[in-house]
Amino acid sequence: MRILMLSSTFPYPPSRGGTQVRTFNLLQYLSRRHDVILGTLRSPDVTDSQIDALRQQVKELGVFETYRTVSTGIDGKIRRFGQFLLSGTPPNVISSYSQAMQNWADNLVAAGKCDAVTCEHSVNEIYVRPEWRQKLLTVANIHSSVWGTCREMLATGTSQKPLRDRLNLPLLARYEKRYCNKFSRIVATTSTDKQQLLELLSSPSLGGKADFFVPPIDVIPNGVDLAEFPYRSIDPGGHTLIFAGAMNNLPNIDAARFLSLQVLPKLQQRYADATLTLVGTSPVPEVLALGKLPGIQVVGRVQRVAEYLHQAAVCVVPMRIGFGIKNKTLEAMAAGTPVVASDRGLEGLTVGGGPEPTRALRANEVQEYVEAITSLFENYQLRQELSANARSLVESQYTWDIIGRQYDRLFQF
Repeated sequence: MRILMLSSTFPYPPSRGGTQVRTFNLLQYLSRRHDVILGTLRSPDVTDSQIDALRQQVKELGVFETYRTVSTGIDGKIRRFGQFLLSGTPPNVISSYSQAMQNWADNLVAAGKCDAVTCEHSVNEIYVRPEWRQKLLTVANIHSSVWGTCREMLATGTSQKPLRDRLNLPLLARYEKRYCNKFSRIVATTSTDKQQLLELLSSPSLGGKADFFVPPIDVIPNGVDLAEFPYRSIDPGGHTLIFAGAMNNLPNIDAARFLSLQVLPKLQQRYADATLTLVGTSPVPEVLALGKLPGIQVVGRVQRVAEYLHQAAVCVVPMRIGFGIKNKTLEAMAAGTPVVASDRGLEGLTVGGGPEPTRALRANEVQEYVEAITSLFENYQLRQELSANARSLVESQYTWDIIGRQYDRLFQF
């Protein structure tokens, strides 16, 4: 099959972030069985050697320059909201749009050079024409619902700009319904995200119509490269914590601040030597400032996250917002670092309870985190149990070969 994959995020190297990891590993798997044509945008930090390396993975590669211009100030905000209101498309989607990439994709489809089109993240839906669904398979691999994420931030009080988000919420509902209608199939990463998409797409109160097409929604989680995240050789012990993730991403910024400002100080009342390492690319000033607090180190982007995971007694994933399965959780489990995480951090994963072996500890409130982390600090056997069970789960259900096979099955219909 000839598959056209569209990704405004340049998906190489796969260590750049969650979107890159998912896109690269899925295209790598599909390329073994299909002719994959990839269209992507080149951000300023992408090198020629990275383009050459990515070109080796696909049948054909189209790389286009980005020309993002974002107006600032109050006038800019009013202008962006007005544009969203009139066009129905969020400003962040429009700002990353490439007319050259659109023309390239249009020509490929018009010439009959592809049998299927995939959007590797919902922002790429802008390139897909509604009429394409009538003549070829169109797949939106959305990663997480934009409407659901906005609604959750408002409901949990974690929105940085609640007035803006309250205004945007109905517009995001309209937008997500409209773009989903263009596709033959939708891919979500967890059943939670699937259910809220179904709620949105089938609800008349959210703009539903009697003749509205609701595409099938498949749940395909993320995977882990076990070579990049080998199982730890020793338990380091001690009172060391780690949180890893892109530190310019709003849900990760919120999690890092929550962990640093609310959880760690209470833990340090019990363990004066308790430390936290924040690992992840592009730390914003809010995250960098956390490095000035006692016991906190902000290291930014690193070559191999696994090495830092292996040095920590516990990995904490205190996500309060953001739907979808979390790479950071799966990677810590693969590395064998015991995990304490929130409902959001464990979304899509069966981590224990009843007849199931315990693979991670769950916490949502500050004191729950303190008690869960304390239990791991104090109990070597519990750390070993979580470590081994979590690695076993990843090996049996979450390798990229397993996930790639699930994605590949979509193209057999």
